[in-house]
Amino acid sequence: MAKGSSVVVVNSKPQLPAVIGNNGLLPYLEQIKSFPVLSEEEEQALINDFQKNHNLEAAHRLVVSHLRLAAKIAMTYRHYGLPLADLISEANLGLMQAVKKFDQQKKVRLSTYAIWWIKAAINDFILRSWSLVKIGTVAAQKKLFYNLRRIKAKLGIYENKELEPSVVKQIANELVVDEKDVIEMNQRLGGDTSLNVTVRADDDEREKIDMLVDKRQNIETALACKQEAAHKHQMLQHCLQQLPEREAYIIKQRMLTENPKTLEDIGVEFNISRERVRQIEKKAFDHLSALVKQEMSKDDEKEAA
Repeated sequence: MAKGSSVVVVNSKPQLPAVIGNNGLLPYLEQIKSFPVLSEEEEQALINDFQKNHNLEAAHRLVVSHLRLAAKIAMTYRHYGLPLADLISEANLGLMQAVKKFDQQKKVRLSTYAIWWIKAAINDFILRSWSLVKIGTVAAQKKLFYNLRRIKAKLGIYENKELEPSVVKQIANELVVDEKDVIEMNQRLGGDTSLNVTVRADDDEREKIDMLVDKRQNIETALACKQEAAHKHQMLQHCLQQLPEREAYIIKQRMLTENPKTLEDIGVEFNISRERVRQIEKKAFDHLSALVKQEMSKDDEKEAA
Protein backbone atom coordinates (compact mmCIF):
# COMPACT_ATOMS: atom_id res chain seq x y z
CA MET A 1 0.00 0.00 0.00
CA ALA A 2 1.10 3.58 -0.53
CA LYS A 3 3.44 4.92 2.09
CA GLY A 4 1.99 7.47 4.47
CA SER A 5 -1.65 6.48 3.97
CA SER A 6 -3.99 7.30 6.82
CA VAL A 7 -6.33 4.41 6.05
CA VAL A 8 -6.60 2.21 9.11
CA VAL A 9 -9.51 -0.03 8.23
CA VAL A 10 -7.37 -3.11 7.81
CA ASN A 11 -4.45 -3.59 10.16
CA SER A 12 -1.29 -5.59 9.60
CA LYS A 13 -3.03 -8.85 10.51
CA PRO A 14 -4.27 -10.29 8.22
CA GLN A 15 -2.43 -8.83 5.22
CA LEU A 16 -4.04 -7.99 1.89
CA PRO A 17 -2.56 -9.63 -1.21
CA ALA A 18 -0.34 -7.35 -3.28
CA VAL A 19 1.19 -7.21 -6.76
CA ILE A 20 4.87 -8.01 -6.28
CA GLY A 21 7.41 -7.39 -9.04
CA ASN A 22 6.93 -6.96 -12.77
CA ASN A 23 5.51 -10.47 -13.18
CA GLY A 24 3.24 -10.42 -10.17
CA LEU A 25 0.02 -9.26 -11.85
CA LEU A 26 -1.30 -12.63 -13.01
CA PRO A 27 -0.60 -14.38 -9.67
CA TYR A 28 -2.33 -11.47 -7.90
CA LEU A 29 -5.40 -11.68 -10.14
CA GLU A 30 -5.56 -15.43 -9.59
CA GLN A 31 -5.25 -14.95 -5.84
CA ILE A 32 -8.06 -12.41 -5.53
CA LYS A 33 -10.38 -14.69 -7.50
CA SER A 34 -10.31 -17.05 -4.52
CA PHE A 35 -12.15 -14.57 -2.31
CA PRO A 36 -15.90 -15.27 -2.44
CA VAL A 37 -18.45 -12.71 -3.57
CA LEU A 38 -20.68 -11.79 -0.65
CA SER A 39 -24.44 -12.00 -0.75
CA GLU A 40 -26.36 -8.88 0.23
CA GLU A 41 -27.21 -10.42 3.59
CA GLU A 42 -23.59 -11.40 4.31
CA GLU A 43 -22.38 -7.96 3.30
CA GLN A 44 -24.93 -6.24 5.54
CA ALA A 45 -24.00 -8.42 8.50
CA LEU A 46 -20.27 -7.68 8.08
CA ILE A 47 -20.91 -3.94 7.74
CA ASN A 48 -22.95 -3.94 10.93
CA ASP A 49 -20.26 -5.93 12.74
CA PHE A 50 -17.54 -3.53 11.66
CA GLN A 51 -19.44 -0.30 12.34
CA LYS A 52 -20.94 -1.35 15.67
CA ASN A 53 -18.21 -3.62 17.08
CA HIS A 54 -15.14 -2.28 15.21
CA ASN A 55 -14.39 -5.83 14.10
CA LEU A 56 -11.41 -5.53 11.76
CA GLU A 57 -11.84 -9.09 10.54
CA ALA A 58 -15.27 -8.09 9.20
CA ALA A 59 -13.71 -5.09 7.45
CA HIS A 60 -11.03 -7.35 5.97
CA ARG A 61 -13.65 -9.69 4.51
CA LEU A 62 -15.51 -6.74 3.01
CA VAL A 63 -12.32 -5.45 1.39
CA VAL A 64 -11.03 -8.74 -0.06
CA SER A 65 -14.42 -9.59 -1.50
CA HIS A 66 -14.23 -6.41 -3.60
CA LEU A 67 -10.57 -6.60 -4.70
CA ARG A 68 -11.63 -7.78 -8.16
CA LEU A 69 -13.73 -4.64 -8.55
CA ALA A 70 -10.78 -2.44 -7.56
CA ALA A 71 -8.42 -4.23 -9.98
CA LYS A 72 -10.93 -3.98 -12.82
CA ILE A 73 -11.28 -0.22 -12.34
CA ALA A 74 -7.50 0.24 -11.98
CA MET A 75 -6.90 -1.45 -15.34
CA THR A 76 -9.02 1.13 -17.13
CA TYR A 77 -6.38 3.73 -16.19
CA ARG A 78 -3.35 1.80 -17.47
CA HIS A 79 -2.98 4.01 -20.59
CA TYR A 80 -1.57 6.81 -18.41
CA GLY A 81 1.73 4.95 -18.36
CA LEU A 82 1.92 4.38 -14.60
CA PRO A 83 2.81 0.99 -13.07
CA LEU A 84 -0.30 -1.14 -12.85
CA ALA A 85 0.81 -2.38 -9.43
CA ASP A 86 0.69 1.20 -8.14
CA LEU A 87 -2.71 1.82 -9.69
CA ILE A 88 -4.08 -1.33 -8.05
CA SER A 89 -2.59 -0.33 -4.70
CA GLU A 90 -4.25 3.08 -4.91
CA ALA A 91 -7.53 1.46 -5.95
CA ASN A 92 -7.33 -0.78 -2.90
CA LEU A 93 -6.76 2.25 -0.67
CA GLY A 94 -9.88 3.84 -2.13
CA LEU A 95 -11.75 0.59 -1.48
CA MET A 96 -10.66 0.58 2.16
CA GLN A 97 -11.82 4.18 2.52
CA ALA A 98 -15.18 3.16 1.11
CA VAL A 99 -15.50 0.37 3.68
CA LYS A 100 -14.52 2.76 6.45
CA LYS A 101 -16.96 5.51 5.44
CA PHE A 102 -19.85 3.45 4.08
CA ASP A 103 -23.22 4.95 4.93
CA GLN A 104 -25.97 2.37 5.24
CA GLN A 105 -28.56 5.10 4.92
CA LYS A 106 -27.77 5.38 1.20
CA LYS A 107 -29.53 2.06 0.57
CA VAL A 108 -26.97 0.87 -2.00
CA ARG A 109 -24.59 -2.07 -2.16
CA LEU A 110 -21.02 -1.49 -1.05
CA SER A 111 -19.74 -2.06 -4.59
CA THR A 112 -21.81 0.85 -5.92
CA TYR A 113 -20.57 3.11 -3.16
CA ALA A 114 -16.96 1.94 -3.50
CA ILE A 115 -16.66 2.77 -7.20
CA TRP A 116 -16.54 6.51 -6.45
CA TRP A 117 -13.89 6.13 -3.76
CA ILE A 118 -11.74 3.85 -5.93
CA LYS A 119 -11.83 6.21 -8.91
CA ALA A 120 -11.15 9.23 -6.69
CA ALA A 121 -8.07 7.54 -5.19
CA ILE A 122 -6.71 6.61 -8.63
CA ASN A 123 -7.41 10.05 -10.08
CA ASP A 124 -5.57 11.77 -7.24
CA PHE A 125 -2.63 9.37 -7.65
CA ILE A 126 -2.41 10.06 -11.38
CA LEU A 127 -2.46 13.81 -10.82
CA ARG A 128 0.32 13.49 -8.24
CA SER A 129 2.50 11.16 -10.26
CA TRP A 130 1.84 11.44 -13.98
CA SER A 131 3.95 14.46 -14.86
CA LEU A 132 7.39 15.58 -13.74
CA VAL A 133 5.92 19.07 -13.87
CA LYS A 134 3.29 18.99 -11.14
CA ILE A 135 -0.21 19.22 -12.53
CA GLY A 136 -2.48 21.29 -10.34
CA THR A 137 -5.36 19.67 -8.55
CA VAL A 138 -7.91 22.43 -8.90
CA ALA A 139 -11.16 21.43 -10.56
CA ALA A 140 -10.44 23.24 -13.85
CA GLN A 141 -7.06 21.56 -14.28
CA LYS A 142 -8.47 18.15 -13.44
CA LYS A 143 -11.15 18.73 -16.04
CA LEU A 144 -8.50 19.67 -18.61
CA PHE A 145 -6.28 16.71 -17.77
CA TYR A 146 -9.00 14.13 -18.22
CA ASN A 147 -10.86 15.70 -21.17
CA LEU A 148 -8.27 17.37 -23.40
CA ARG A 149 -7.35 14.18 -25.28
CA ARG A 150 -11.02 13.33 -25.81
CA ILE A 151 -11.86 16.75 -27.21
CA LYS A 152 -8.77 16.78 -29.46
CA ALA A 153 -9.80 13.39 -30.84
CA LYS A 154 -13.30 14.69 -31.48
CA LEU A 155 -11.75 17.54 -33.45
CA GLY A 156 -9.58 15.12 -35.42
CA ILE A 157 -6.34 16.19 -33.72
CA TYR A 158 -4.24 13.17 -32.82
CA GLU A 159 -0.71 14.58 -32.92
CA ASN A 160 1.02 16.14 -29.93
CA LYS A 161 1.65 19.47 -31.56
CA GLU A 162 0.94 23.11 -30.82
CA LEU A 163 -2.74 23.93 -31.09
CA GLU A 164 -4.08 26.62 -33.40
CA PRO A 165 -5.43 29.70 -31.53
CA SER A 166 -8.95 28.98 -32.82
CA VAL A 167 -8.77 25.42 -31.46
CA VAL A 168 -7.45 26.64 -28.11
CA LYS A 169 -10.36 29.06 -27.88
CA GLN A 170 -12.88 26.36 -28.79
CA ILE A 171 -11.56 23.94 -26.15
CA ALA A 172 -11.38 26.68 -23.51
CA ASN A 173 -15.01 27.62 -24.18
CA GLU A 174 -16.19 24.02 -24.04
CA LEU A 175 -14.45 23.28 -20.73
CA VAL A 176 -14.91 26.77 -19.29
CA VAL A 177 -11.21 27.27 -18.56
CA ASP A 178 -8.58 29.85 -19.48
CA GLU A 179 -6.92 29.58 -22.88
CA LYS A 180 -3.44 29.71 -21.31
CA ASP A 181 -4.37 26.64 -19.21
CA VAL A 182 -5.33 24.76 -22.38
CA ILE A 183 -1.98 25.64 -24.01
CA GLU A 184 -0.01 24.63 -20.91
CA MET A 185 -1.84 21.34 -20.41
CA ASN A 186 -1.45 20.45 -24.09
CA GLN A 187 2.30 20.96 -23.77
CA ARG A 188 2.42 18.70 -20.71
CA LEU A 189 0.34 16.00 -22.35
CA GLY A 190 2.68 16.13 -25.34
CA GLY A 191 5.20 14.07 -23.40
CA ASP A 192 8.95 14.14 -23.84
CA THR A 193 10.57 16.10 -26.65
CA SER A 194 13.65 14.75 -28.43
CA LEU A 195 16.86 16.66 -27.78
CA ASN A 196 18.01 15.75 -31.27
CA VAL A 197 15.44 18.02 -32.93
CA THR A 198 17.09 20.45 -35.34
CA VAL A 199 16.64 24.09 -34.40
CA ARG A 200 17.74 27.26 -36.15
CA ALA A 201 19.73 29.93 -34.30
CA ASP A 202 21.42 32.90 -36.00
CA ASP A 203 21.24 31.23 -39.42
CA ASP A 204 22.94 28.15 -37.99
CA GLU A 205 21.12 24.82 -37.78
CA ARG A 206 22.06 22.78 -34.72
CA GLU A 207 20.50 20.08 -32.61
CA LYS A 208 18.69 21.22 -29.50
CA ILE A 209 21.08 19.21 -27.29
CA ASP A 210 24.02 21.31 -28.54
CA MET A 211 22.40 24.44 -27.13
CA LEU A 212 21.86 23.12 -23.60
CA VAL A 213 24.09 24.47 -20.84
CA ASP A 214 25.88 21.89 -18.69
CA LYS A 215 24.84 22.84 -15.15
CA ARG A 216 26.76 20.04 -13.46
CA GLN A 217 29.39 20.96 -10.93
CA ASN A 218 32.99 20.84 -12.03
CA ILE A 219 35.29 18.32 -10.33
CA GLU A 220 36.73 20.86 -7.88
CA THR A 221 33.31 22.05 -6.73
CA ALA A 222 31.98 18.49 -6.42
CA LEU A 223 35.00 17.47 -4.32
CA ALA A 224 34.60 20.51 -2.06
CA CYS A 225 30.91 19.72 -1.54
CA LYS A 226 31.74 16.10 -0.73
CA GLN A 227 34.36 17.15 1.82
CA GLU A 228 31.95 19.64 3.41
CA ALA A 229 29.22 17.01 3.66
CA ALA A 230 31.65 14.59 5.32
CA HIS A 231 32.72 17.29 7.78
CA LYS A 232 29.11 18.09 8.67
CA HIS A 233 28.35 14.40 9.18
CA GLN A 234 31.38 14.07 11.47
CA MET A 235 30.28 17.17 13.38
CA LEU A 236 26.75 15.79 13.83
CA GLN A 237 28.04 12.46 15.10
CA HIS A 238 30.33 14.25 17.56
CA CYS A 239 27.40 16.31 18.87
CA LEU A 240 25.17 13.23 19.17
CA GLN A 241 27.80 11.58 21.37
CA GLN A 242 27.43 14.46 23.82
CA LEU A 243 23.70 13.86 24.31
CA PRO A 244 22.36 11.55 27.02
CA GLU A 245 21.98 8.03 25.66
CA ARG A 246 18.18 8.08 25.53
CA GLU A 247 18.03 11.49 23.81
CA ALA A 248 20.60 10.41 21.22
CA TYR A 249 18.67 7.20 20.54
CA ILE A 250 15.36 9.04 20.04
CA ILE A 251 16.94 11.60 17.68
CA LYS A 252 18.52 8.83 15.61
CA GLN A 253 15.34 6.75 15.43
CA ARG A 254 13.05 9.70 14.71
CA MET A 255 15.15 11.95 12.44
CA LEU A 256 18.24 10.16 11.15
CA THR A 257 16.91 6.93 9.70
CA GLU A 258 15.20 6.06 6.45
CA ASN A 259 12.26 4.43 8.24
CA PRO A 260 11.61 6.53 11.37
CA LYS A 261 9.99 4.88 14.36
CA THR A 262 6.71 6.27 15.68
CA LEU A 263 6.36 7.92 19.08
CA GLU A 264 4.28 4.94 20.14
CA ASP A 265 6.99 2.44 19.14
CA ILE A 266 9.66 4.27 21.14
CA GLY A 267 7.29 4.70 24.07
CA VAL A 268 6.84 0.92 24.22
CA GLU A 269 10.62 0.41 24.19
CA PHE A 270 11.17 2.75 27.13
CA ASN A 271 7.84 2.00 28.86
CA ILE A 272 6.80 5.66 28.74
CA SER A 273 3.89 7.52 27.15
CA ARG A 274 3.78 8.85 23.62
CA GLU A 275 3.61 12.41 24.96
CA ARG A 276 6.69 11.84 27.13
CA VAL A 277 8.62 10.64 24.06
CA ARG A 278 7.57 13.79 22.21
CA GLN A 279 8.81 15.96 25.08
CA ILE A 280 12.16 14.17 25.19
CA GLU A 281 12.47 14.46 21.42
CA LYS A 282 11.93 18.23 21.53
CA LYS A 283 14.41 18.65 24.38
CA ALA A 284 16.97 16.49 22.58
CA PHE A 285 16.56 18.41 19.33
CA ASP A 286 17.04 21.76 21.09
CA HIS A 287 20.08 20.37 22.89
CA LEU A 288 21.55 19.01 19.65
CA SER A 289 20.90 22.27 17.80
CA ALA A 290 22.79 24.22 20.47
CA LEU A 291 25.74 21.81 20.28
CA VAL A 292 25.88 22.06 16.48
CA LYS A 293 25.84 25.87 16.65
CA GLN A 294 28.76 25.75 19.10
CA GLU A 295 30.75 23.51 16.74
CA MET A 296 30.00 25.79 13.78
CA SER A 297 31.18 28.80 15.79
CA LYS A 298 34.44 27.01 16.52
CA ASP A 299 34.88 26.38 12.78
CA ASP A 300 34.28 30.05 12.03
CA GLU A 301 36.86 31.05 14.61
CA LYS A 302 39.42 28.68 13.12
CA GLU A 303 38.84 30.09 9.62
CA ALA A 304 39.15 33.66 10.90
CA ALA A 305 42.42 32.91 12.75
